[in-house]
Amino acid sequence: MLIDRGISAGEVITLKLTSGEEVIGKMIEETPQGIKLSKPLVLSMGPQGIGMVPYLFTVHPDKEIIINASAISVKIPTDKQFADQYLQGTTGIKLA
Repeated sequence: MLIDRGISAGEVITLKLTSGEEVIGKMIEETPQGIKLSKPLVLSMGPQGIGMVPYLFTVHPDKEIIINASAISVKIPTDKQFADQYLQGTTGIKLA
């Protein structure tokens, strides 16, 4: 049996918003009001398949944002394959 250890600060997580968007980001903190993310990205379909693009284009990419708890329908740790892609894309570090 697997034990759910929850989600920790610093972990790459996926949020499914009530609007239907799927947001990936590094969780900074969670409060009753919402979840603070660093470098949030959304999934987007492109010519080469699924890609990740900034969640907000008009905000500096290093700005941490808070997504209101009432806008979140699902929060879960991101699958390792996508988490590795996210980390490579946001840090430039290629993971093995």
